[in-house]
Amino acid sequence: MGKVTGFLEYKRQLPPNKPVEQRIQDFNEFVLPVTKINVEKQAARCMDCGVPFCHHGCPLGNNIPDFNDMVYKENWKAAYKILISTNNFPEFTGRICPAPCETSCVLSINKEATAIEMIEKNIIERAFKEGWVRPNLPLLRTNKKIAVIGSGPSGLAAASQLNSAGHQVTVFERADRIGGLLRYGIPDFKLEKSVLDRRIELMKEEGIEFKTGVNVGVDYAAKELIGDFNAILLTGGSTIPRDLKANGREAKGVHFAMDFLTQQNKRLAGDYISEDQAIIATGKQVLVIGGGDTGSDCVGTSIRQGALNVTQIEVLPKPAIGKNPKTPWPEYPAILRTSSSQQEGCQRFWSVQTKQFIADERGQLKAVKLVDVRWVNGGFEEIKDTEREIPCDLAFLSIGFVHPQHEGLLTQLGVQIDERGNVKTRKFHTSKEGVFAAGDMRRGQSLVVHAISEGREAAREIDIYLTGTSVLDSKNHSLINIR
Repeated sequence: MGKVTGFLEYKRQLPPNKPVEQRIQDFNEFVLPVTKINVEKQAARCMDCGVPFCHHGCPLGNNIPDFNDMVYKENWKAAYKILISTNNFPEFTGRICPAPCETSCVLSINKEATAIEMIEKNIIERAFKEGWVRPNLPLLRTNKKIAVIGSGPSGLAAASQLNSAGHQVTVFERADRIGGLLRYGIPDFKLEKSVLDRRIELMKEEGIEFKTGVNVGVDYAAKELIGDFNAILLTGGSTIPRDLKANGREAKGVHFAMDFLTQQNKRLAGDYISEDQAIIATGKQVLVIGGGDTGSDCVGTSIRQGALNVTQIEVLPKPAIGKNPKTPWPEYPAILRTSSSQQEGCQRFWSVQTKQFIADERGQLKAVKLVDVRWVNGGFEEIKDTEREIPCDLAFLSIGFVHPQHEGLLTQLGVQIDERGNVKTRKFHTSKEGVFAAGDMRRGQSLVVHAISEGREAAREIDIYLTGTSVLDSKNHSLINIR
């Protein structure tokens, strides 16, 4: 490493955020820029650890010490080359990844980890600014045609990889815009859609074809699809939300979290939302059921819409504060985390179960009955005399997804489904010849960084299937030509 004592000389320093009272006035990204010299100092903290466990933590296997070293040495273009060799979309992961690489950083054993995510974001943003990011055109074209069904992070990563190998790739998306979860699941204050549009335009220049508003399995029969393409990759995501079986669930004002988030993203994109269909938190008492990232996004969105107050509950116990001996380094620690949205103004409660949604005479939600629970032998039981009602006008169910949609394409293709309801695969091959699956549709609901990794790995398997070999290295390098 260029500065082996850097971790002793510099403290971890992340970019500042806009003050809460300013950032909740709009839906723009609120992380403020940092100077080049500050990023280089943070890169200098990457110690000469011998065995870099950050590789273990990163699902993409990013060569983190190498690009940190190049940033420290002010060779940012070389840092970009190293970063893009394993990560197709560092502008996404640099914004929304929970950074498991940082919790696996050797420095984090007894100090604060290297600020890897921040460095990654600054590398790619500088690369765009300097004009280093150019269309990655394949040197040769094959005569193989591949259909990618779904344009989320997994589908986009696979399309990028397969195109770089020379195959002709068509990405089908049933929504009106490309991006999947990145487009409609992630709020703009975490990922402005201009960042996504910038990448999609680049992919179009590389020769990838995108078709929106096509519901494959409905508008385009599976039999036709198989006849038109040499290989098919299913990356439709885990789209069936987990429901909550509680009395009064049908009350007006109880919604799935993704319906709320998708609608707000559409609103920001300029789409018309009719008054009778609008899910809006303005002036309302909001309850978010579920303590994960999606629930946190509902919190931040509700606050920006002008909610009267926001409460977030989780049925699981409150996580450990600080280090958790049950998840020791280098595992991703199960500890208490507070998101930027939760910092903006939210009451949080753990070990709380929803018992009933209470509606008024019009069927409109007015309150929710809750009860405290204790966890015993892997299950929970209600605690006596803890039932209470809280006033609530709007409740969001943010308790995960169970599996992909089976009706339509999966049924028509006849692919096997595993015991969890996901598409069953072996090395990304489904039970149907020439059909592959990756991302949440295959592994279940997970992180964007896992989806990108899945797309890359599936692309390699498809390349081998079509050509007998592959120029796409597994979890190491993509074909990228830096000129």
